[in-house]
Formats: sequence, C-alpha cells, structure tokens
Amino acid sequence: MSENLLHIQKEYLQKVWLRPIRELKESLPARYENKGLYFQAFGEPCEVRRDEIILGGEILRGAEGILIAIYSSLVTTEPAQLQPLKAFRQFPGGMGYQPAFAMNAERILIPHVESIQKRKEELIARFSGNLNKDVKRYDFSFTLYPLPKIPLYYLFNLPNEEFPATVTCLFSPNADRFLPVEGVADTAEYTAKKIIQLVTEFKS
Repeated sequence: MSENLLHIQKEYLQKVWLRPIRELKESLPARYENKGLYFQAFGEPCEVRRDEIILGGEILRGAEGILIAIYSSLVTTEPAQLQPLKAFRQFPGGMGYQPAFAMNAERILIPHVESIQKRKEELIARFSGNLNKDVKRYDFSFTLYPLPKIPLYYLFNLPNEEFPATVTCLFSPNADRFLPVEGVADTAEYTAKKIIQLVTEFKS
C-alpha cells in the first residue's frame, strides 16, 4: 500500500473509533471483542481494529480496506431498505460513474454466468445472501451482502442461441446513506471480482 493510501485508511479508522462502541455495534452491525469489531465483508470474516483491517486473515493493504473503513465510519443505525430497488445510475451523481460501473460490476461477470448459476448456493452462503423468488423474465436471481447494509440484488440471464448472457446489479434505495456513491460502485466492483475468484476456486 502506498503511504498516501495508508494515511487515508488510518484517517477513516480514527473516525470510526471516535464513535461510541454501542453505536458501532448497532450501526455496522458488528460484534465487539478484544478491542476489535467483527463482521462479514466481501464473503470473508472481517476485523476492524484501531490501526488496521484484517479480512479473511490477511491485513488489507489496498483500496478495499479504505472502502471498509469508510463504511465503518459512515454507516448509521438506519436499516437497509430492500424496496424499491434502485439502479446505480439513479443515485445522485451515479450517471458520472455509470460506464465504469457497468463494465466493472456487471459486464465483467457475463463470461461467468453459467458457472455462477451452478454455484449460486455456495455464493449465497458465503455472502450471507438469499435467493430472490418470484423473479420474472430472468433465469435466476439472488441477493448478496458484501457489506452488512449494502445488499446487491443480481438478475441473470443465461446465454442461448439467440441472446448472450446478461447481468444486472441493483441496490437498496438507501445504500448511498451508508457509503458515498463512488463507494457503492466500488462495493459492486469488488464483489464481482470476488464472485469470479470464488467460482473459479469452486471449479478446482
């Protein structure tokens, strides 16, 4: 991690620990023990400490750590709303990030849709998610929780002789109350990368 990124992460961690422990436990939500906050992030056990963030047993040394620190510093006790679903471009300022979001959060998954369909139960378990029932016009759908209050609602169509596969990622309408809009996009991007990593591992 560059010194600049490390400085940014530490600044947000300082903001996290200025908040009362009781508020953090309720807002994240998280378990507090051994001077750390414990919750699930991006399909891995996550520990937020005063000077570092540990994800899946490894100290984070990149932008993903900054994202978790930002979430931990900003998230409120307000519950995540699940309806009505919102497309990324509908968030204030979202249109400016829409091309990058579509490429890095949705299209990147298209070559893997068939593998995702075969491994959806494992992905759901890993991300504490759920199948979306009664979804019409799509072959399958599920919701994943890369961060406890940032559910990602995915809609997939498998490829066929006439049409290629499609992937749509939707959000809870108040996701931007827990992260800046660019952070919402980054969450979907990191989740897509994790999905690809996991379906590749599941194959082996």
